[in-house]
Amino acid sequence: MLSALSTFLPPLLLLLLWTPLTPTAHGHQPDEQFHEELVVRPLAGDHVNTYFQFTTRWHYGDRNNLYHTQLTPRVIAEILQTYDVKELHISLTQGLWRYESWGYPIVDATGGAELWAWFSANNLTNDAVNKQWMQLANVFSGVLCSSLNFVDNTNSIAPRHIFRPQFMHHAGEHGKQFVRYATLPREIVCTENLTPWKKLLPCGSASGLATLLNSGFVHNTKYHSLGVKVRTLCDHDDDNNCIVELTQTANLVYDLKLLEQSNTDFSLRRLFGMGLNGYCELATSSRIYAQRSEQGERFQLVPPPAFNVSSIRGGHRVSYGVYDIQQQFEAAAPDATRLFNIAWISEKSTGGGRRLAVSALNLPPLYAHRYLLGNGQKRGRIATEIRNTHYEDLPVVLLELVPWYVHAYLHTLRIRNKAQQRREYATDVNDELPFKLLHYAPGKQRELPTHLEIGFVLPAKSSALITIEVDYLLLKWLEYPPDANHGHYIGAAVISTQLPMGRNYSALPPEAHLFKDSFNASRPSYTLTLRTEALIVSLPTPDFSMPYNVICLACTVVALAFGPIHSVATKLMIVERQTTMPRNLLRKLIHKLKSRWGSKKEEATSVPQTATDEKLQQQQQHEEKEAEQQESVVCNEQEQANM
Repeated sequence: MLSALSTFLPPLLLLLLWTPLTPTAHGHQPDEQFHEELVVRPLAGDHVNTYFQFTTRWHYGDRNNLYHTQLTPRVIAEILQTYDVKELHISLTQGLWRYESWGYPIVDATGGAELWAWFSANNLTNDAVNKQWMQLANVFSGVLCSSLNFVDNTNSIAPRHIFRPQFMHHAGEHGKQFVRYATLPREIVCTENLTPWKKLLPCGSASGLATLLNSGFVHNTKYHSLGVKVRTLCDHDDDNNCIVELTQTANLVYDLKLLEQSNTDFSLRRLFGMGLNGYCELATSSRIYAQRSEQGERFQLVPPPAFNVSSIRGGHRVSYGVYDIQQQFEAAAPDATRLFNIAWISEKSTGGGRRLAVSALNLPPLYAHRYLLGNGQKRGRIATEIRNTHYEDLPVVLLELVPWYVHAYLHTLRIRNKAQQRREYATDVNDELPFKLLHYAPGKQRELPTHLEIGFVLPAKSSALITIEVDYLLLKWLEYPPDANHGHYIGAAVISTQLPMGRNYSALPPEAHLFKDSFNASRPSYTLTLRTEALIVSLPTPDFSMPYNVICLACTVVALAFGPIHSVATKLMIVERQTTMPRNLLRKLIHKLKSRWGSKKEEATSVPQTATDEKLQQQQQHEEKEAEQQESVVCNEQEQANM
């Protein structure tokens, strides 16, 4: 891997990447320290970036001391004990960072969930790493209440060139180093992730800067990202000199137009719904940095900061106003209950403050966009456009993780180039940019994703368009998500380069752990990592409503046929006189009285009718008897005459 990069990257860059990280001496410092920092940066387009960073460093010494935690969460120590993890990065992000307008973030992240980790131990095998990787994802799925348990072999790869380890192992470990990377672009970030994330802090959300992270104001932002980073730093010569570093970050971008105010003034109370009630008692330092250069020039800070800091990094000057929260509350009166607030007031001398637009000189040196080409649900092309606005050539490494349901063809991979003055990309094969490195691992349906890493040199003041043709596979009907017509995601591409200048660059150096360590941290080059947009592809989707329609139709036919037949065959038809009862109470009483009076009248009339009937019957019987007697007398007379 190093030989492949040596032909592509400058020797000075390789020296920078492999510079050992030396732990700070803790001879006169406590074994465990906690720092909380907040960076507020006004951005272009009436946006404000607030970056929270909580850092816990534990000089635990021997590995057996990991069982005795104080400020460090116990789950972090148990992970280091159970799994051979040396470095871990987790991010949960909602929204998209706009590089062209906002510059580069302090910590970059992609939409959804992103996870990568470094493993290192003696006699560690690839199969053991795959098992530990999935177990690690399941553990943090419960810790952060997220869907990291869906990380498996179908969405995980082992990058070779784009990620560099930032940990240090001691002299007793001579095993190989393994890295695993996975993304879940469909993951949604909500309050269920913020609450357990704050519980990992020593003071939780009870005091300190974490009290500003109110879920009602965090999740209404245009961009918010929660991050967790863990790494171990061990002295190469001393096995008992090790440090565990836990860094928790929260990166937010507010849109001032959505705050329902007439001007662009804002404050901590306006952004977070409340002021600061104090600092964490367990924190070694608690500071707020307010950027006063670039977009921050149009604001006046109230109250003024304790002191100002000017930093020159890569030929780019940035100034910050620093508020020491510990000194602020310690100097206040003991009975003071007022919350601390910082306001950014636009200068009234220029008519409400001037708005600084993003000019061509302030554009970031490198940014990228990603989109789909083609039509239909059978095939298409994935296009990634990278633009270099710098006056020097830049080395670029691109990582693509294509899911297994999108089949990519390596022979269609092309890198076309065009200058900034041209409108269209070159179509001649000879004008395409050559590959400096290439790693391709084809995917396997329902088992492995496609892994692609390419490296090339992007000329100055030009753009590169990387395209690759893909086919969309037909899934089984049980493999579709509940909202199948929403589409399927393709994770963001990861781009890495080395910048010769520090314009719009605010990331921390690899060996640093505090934001103040980035002040005046000039070096020959700066490692930049950025992400593109995630893509949504529309796979061939069956009509899932058809089974429902068939079931409804069949049930309706059966009900219409079976119901009447069953009723006719089992019920007895009895015709009764239908009487309608009135609903009014008074009418009900009148109806009952009438019904009773009518029944009595019928009984009275029925009695004389029965008496007359009996008399008629008796008279008929008497007449019949008389007729019989007369007939008998006539018969007797005839007999006597015959004799």
